[in-house]
Amino acid sequence: MPNVGKALIILLLFAAAPGRTFAAEQQMTRVNTYGAWSLMTDTADPHLFCFITSEPTSSQSASASRQSPRAYISAWPKDGIRAEVSFRMGFRIKKNAPGMATVSPTGFRLFGSGDRVYVSDSTRELKLVEAMRKGSTMTVAATPASGATVTDTYSLSGVGQALQKLQETCF
Repeated sequence: MPNVGKALIILLLFAAAPGRTFAAEQQMTRVNTYGAWSLMTDTADPHLFCFITSEPTSSQSASASRQSPRAYISAWPKDGIRAEVSFRMGFRIKKNAPGMATVSPTGFRLFGSGDRVYVSDSTRELKLVEAMRKGSTMTVAATPASGATVTDTYSLSGVGQALQKLQETCF
């Protein structure tokens, strides 16, 4: 990934991380790719922040003005956070419009903040991560501030191995 791409991911990720601060100049390094998911870490020792990320394999969207969507599962070792799930949708989320992540047959309600959606509570978040480990695809749907619902489809190929390496590397 070019350095410009890394910087963009860093800025977009940290600007929207609720309740977390992180130095924007911190460089992220791609450790490895597992199927459709990549493991990224900071350069600190011990690590302050790590995440796995993936791009959707397809999108159903009527919106032409959209930044690249991504799925993230982040770890903040200092805070004891091992798997915080978020989805960058690439557009401003419609206020009070819930989103949905689905790993068949189970749906997980999401709430929006800025251009991201998050799982509504930590218990459901853990269940989503477990469903992701067992599933093959996941859809994420959210509604832009102006427009119809957008649905992204993600491959879950490699997510289990990437999550295991996230825990081994960050903790």
